Amino acid sequence: MSDTVRFWRWYRTIPILAMALAAALSFGLVSMPGSLIRRYMFPVHYESLILDSSSRHGVDPLLTCAIIKCESNWDTSITSDAGAVGLMQLMPATSAELAEYGLVDGWSYDPTNLTDAGTNIEYGCAYLGQLQSQLGSTDEVIAAYNAGPGSVEEWLQSGGDIAEVISFPETAFYLKRVKETYKYYQRYYTDTLSER
Repeated sequence: MSDTVRFWRWYRTIPILAMALAAALSFGLVSMPGSLIRRYMFPVHYESLILDSSSRHGVDPLLTCAIIKCESNWDTSITSDAGAVGLMQLMPATSAELAEYGLVDGWSYDPTNLTDAGTNIEYGCAYLGQLQSQLGSTDEVIAAYNAGPGSVEEWLQSGGDIAEVISFPETAFYLKRVKETYKYYQRYYTDTLSER
């Protein structure tokens, strides 16, 4: 048997091994106690800040948690290459606009202090609330949080479900990731962020 034939036989086993590993991880996740999953995989920090800001802006606190988990993994000091800052990875210009439009009290929440958890959560929830008032579904809001409302409105003009018409691969992946994370938060927490 030639080395080439052996290589291709071995190479074909990689997808099978990857599927087996994914199945084992899924089984492990399902069989883990809920308290471990909540603590290590889907934690909630800054509970009172999330509940207050989410309530003030009419946002599901579980969605806020899912976005924080996907955006920063609860790291207040993280900054993206594009300049997004903090827990909910907000652009400083977006925060300044939200304060300017009166959607957030800029005196109480300094739009330049986005590494502060309370400030970041307030602006993030205000932005989610604004997107909810402009768009028709949670999927559209999630996609717009990543790509901006203008992109989502443009994609929706072609008709169909937002998940099918997104033209940015990063946003398509982001939508799937946040939706999956949101489902876990809904499974393990109530809308008051207490454990189920």
